[in-house]
Amino acid sequence: MENLPQQPAAYRITHQLQDAKLTVYLAGEFGIRNLAAFVGDINRLLVAEQREISGIDLDFSGITYFDSAAALAVIRVREETPDKKIKFSFVNLNEEIRDIFSVINNKGIARRPTKAIKPREGILVQIGDTCFLLGRDFINMITFVGELIYALSYTIIHPRSLRSKDVLFYMKRAGVDGLPIVGLISVLMGLIMAFMSFLQLKQIGANIYVPSLVSFAMVKELGPLMTAILVAGRSGSAFAAEIGTMVVNEEVDALKTMGFDPIRFIAVPKVLAAMLVVPLLTLYADLFGVFGGLIVGVTGLDLTFNTYIVQSMKTIKVFDVVTSLIKAAVFAALIAGIGCQRGFQVRSGAQDVGKYTTSAVVSAIFMIVVADSIFAIMLHYVR
Repeated sequence: MENLPQQPAAYRITHQLQDAKLTVYLAGEFGIRNLAAFVGDINRLLVAEQREISGIDLDFSGITYFDSAAALAVIRVREETPDKKIKFSFVNLNEEIRDIFSVINNKGIARRPTKAIKPREGILVQIGDTCFLLGRDFINMITFVGELIYALSYTIIHPRSLRSKDVLFYMKRAGVDGLPIVGLISVLMGLIMAFMSFLQLKQIGANIYVPSLVSFAMVKELGPLMTAILVAGRSGSAFAAEIGTMVVNEEVDALKTMGFDPIRFIAVPKVLAAMLVVPLLTLYADLFGVFGGLIVGVTGLDLTFNTYIVQSMKTIKVFDVVTSLIKAAVFAALIAGIGCQRGFQVRSGAQDVGKYTTSAVVSAIFMIVVADSIFAIMLHYVR
């Protein structure tokens, strides 16, 4: 038997080599306090003797203290033996040490954790999942529409239940705060349409019809459409993010606990505010669009101010203005409703807030285009 030099006082490791089998005797205390020391000694011993041995026995008969950290370290030593062909055995384990080893799952320790691999889904499964999600989203939307209509009806019957200060606040945010960007976009659209139509109409000497084309396009289509898209980007996203944050902070749950209807308390003021200000923004956009065309007409088409205004008024009918306002109100209801519905769908975390805010804007713009197409077909036959 040989003693390893420079052993700590708490433990002792000796070994004996006989018939190509190395027996390592462990004595003393083996625990987390001297873990690194005895693991290093054992590893150095195995590296020094591995060329001459075919098996290793760890003898636990002399151990006075042994904890789970030491057991885990010994198992690691066995699993990471340089020569995998060497048979590694534990001998002379008392009942306490045997129980410690039984608690530790050797196979689980030996294996490295692997990342779960999600099986690739076929195209049919993906189509099915998409259809299922669309169907579920449609059901949620219809349910929310029903709840919103009920809440609006209740507010009309009981006007004192309406939070008028919130309506005014959201009218300012969705309307007054949006005037600069709506005016700028509308002027630019009027400038572009006037200039592009001039390039075509000048070939037949019909510059006089440029005011009619710009005014008709702005009032009938581009005014309500551009205003609705801008409101969807500004206010629809803000509604979704605000309600989503309230859901994450459990403020919506607190309202339910206090007996308030979250849709009546949160969504109704936003929807009413949007339906009131978006038609006004549409008139504002129509006016600035015509003004943008006027700039091109007076400066580049040799038209007088009076001629441009007269031609524009000949084209615009009261029916066109009224239908434009109706479309704007419908667009506003879609924007606010979708924004609120997406906000209530948030469940947890900032990631959900961003996800449903983006979904609110995309869904609102899509529904605006669909509704505008329906209006175009209906008004064609009504007129």
